[in-house]
Order: sequence, then C-alpha cells, then structure tokens
Amino acid sequence: MTEKAASWIGNQLTARGKGLGVRLGVKPGGCTGWEYVIEYVDHQLIEDKVINDNGITLFVDPKSLVMLFGSQLIFKEEGINCGIEIVNPNSTATCGCGESFSV
Repeated sequence: MTEKAASWIGNQLTARGKGLGVRLGVKPGGCTGWEYVIEYVDHQLIEDKVINDNGITLFVDPKSLVMLFGSQLIFKEEGINCGIEIVNPNSTATCGCGESFSV
C-alpha cells in the first residue's frame, strides 16, 4: 500500500468514527469474472489473514489472498473522482471500466 493510499484510508476510517481496518477481497462478478471488494471491518473473522501496512490493518480471506497476492493499493485521483485502485500482478485481463478482472 502506498503512503498516500494509507493516508486516505486512515482519513476515511477516522471520519467513519469506528472500524478495525479494511477488508480486501474478491467475489465472482463483472464482465471478466471477478470483482474487487473493499469494505470497512468492525469485527475480525477467524479465517482472516491480517496484514498491517503503513499503519492500516487489512483483512483478507484465504481464497481472495491467492488472487490478490502481490497486489498494491494506490490512491488515484481523476478529475473530481478519487479513491483506491488495486494494481494486481495476477490479473490476466480487466474490463473496460476497470471494475472487474480475470486470473
């Protein structure tokens, strides 16, 4: 995770007022097979792999970890839009809008 991404996520968690960190995962969907999932975590699950990076705690389930291994979270700004982008070295294709991928 880049420092800028960690700072942005930290600010989002602070504004929310609660949360242990962020869950990063994948689920079936989109036009190329898999969609990324990023959501707040209030309770850790037993099966979670916990990763601390730049002061942010990430929670990843074992099935998603295989597809996300080596990925980097970056903060991206385009015009008035901003947010987290996942750069996944395991992805073999992405859809046109960048919301889904295949491995």
